[in-house]
Amino acid sequence: MSTPTDRSTVDAPEPALETTQAGPQDLRGPAAEPRRRSAGGGRGFPSALRGGGRVAGLDGLRTVAVVLVIVYHLEPDVVPGGSVAVDVFFTLSGFVITRLLVAEYARNGRIGLGSFYRRRWLRLGPAMLVMCAVTALLSVALPLPLFDGAWTAAALAAVSVVNLVRAGESGPYSDLTSPLSHTWSLGVEEQFYLAWPLLLLVLLRHTTARKVLAWVAALCIVPLLWRLALWDPTAAHRIYNGPDTRADQLLIGALLAVILARLRADDPRLALLRRWAGRLCWPALALLGLIAWQIPIAEASAWNPVWYTVGFTVAAALSATVVAALDLGPRSWPSRLLSIGALTWAGRNLSYGMYLWHYPVIRLLSDLGVPDTHLLPAGLAATVAAALTSYALVERPLLRRDRGRARVRRAEPAAATERPAAG
Repeated sequence: MSTPTDRSTVDAPEPALETTQAGPQDLRGPAAEPRRRSAGGGRGFPSALRGGGRVAGLDGLRTVAVVLVIVYHLEPDVVPGGSVAVDVFFTLSGFVITRLLVAEYARNGRIGLGSFYRRRWLRLGPAMLVMCAVTALLSVALPLPLFDGAWTAAALAAVSVVNLVRAGESGPYSDLTSPLSHTWSLGVEEQFYLAWPLLLLVLLRHTTARKVLAWVAALCIVPLLWRLALWDPTAAHRIYNGPDTRADQLLIGALLAVILARLRADDPRLALLRRWAGRLCWPALALLGLIAWQIPIAEASAWNPVWYTVGFTVAAALSATVVAALDLGPRSWPSRLLSIGALTWAGRNLSYGMYLWHYPVIRLLSDLGVPDTHLLPAGLAATVAAALTSYALVERPLLRRDRGRARVRRAEPAAATERPAAG
């Protein structure tokens, strides 16, 4: 089985974003200008506060992408380029996270980094630790050849550094991370989640909204130039696994989020973007499907300077086109197809768990002697069962508890202001 994959980052539903419109009495005098920008203009991001719910089509896209990853690991000859789902997930993650961060800044004039990191940890960390613990225990309880060394792999996965270990291996991947090698992409995303909010906050505080857009666009180019400088067949693992060499795929999603936040609902450029994204959505999906079907990416025989330099950026641009079309055109045919109830629910609640568990599940079934002809249906069924268990027993209870605490914290200031003064 080949190893490079990614997962879909499933973000917990956020509360509706609200903005209070200032009345005429609030706009008098020079001191009212900051309030006008804050209340009506979203601090330079007028559309950041629009809406607040999830986009069903994006959840459906997560489901399709994670199924593609699973099929790629089970039947690599069917979809030799199935690891292109990595690019889709990276771009989608960059888009969703940046949209939430910019919306918070537009609403409050700040980004609560502590709250952000806590939510990320609750959403991703406990489920990851449970999967690592179960895998490590399997290696002790059962004589499974494919789980040899699982303790080491579990420790590396738990601290999200599998990608860094793999990036340092110039030849074939060692057995050090193989039991949980699929977590390499989780490492890339976790490292992005650590660095990007800090950098974005610096940009938001110290420059204008227009310059933030220019800076993010410029940052998207840096990893491409870095890959061109690094490229050598012996550097393929370094380029494929490095958080710096894959950052443009997340940043292109971030750039799309900033663009959409900057454009007002009545801006003709937004209408133009909506129209062209809708027109290009099907071709972009077709090209991504063609890559998955025909272009091997992760095997040593497929290492080539085109894909490992420009190709990553092109795949991210195609993914961003699809994301833009789904976000801006909820009534389009791609959105309707990807918004089917089962796809949406699975993408919202199970796709992260499916990604986490599919690789150890496949290895376990293979070790237990499940025939190759039955491995795909058995692997899919067992993966969904494991993801459902993780969602019901680990992910959902923690998220519900955190949301309950957040509602209490939001209610306390309001209750304090409504309490009559002692007389």
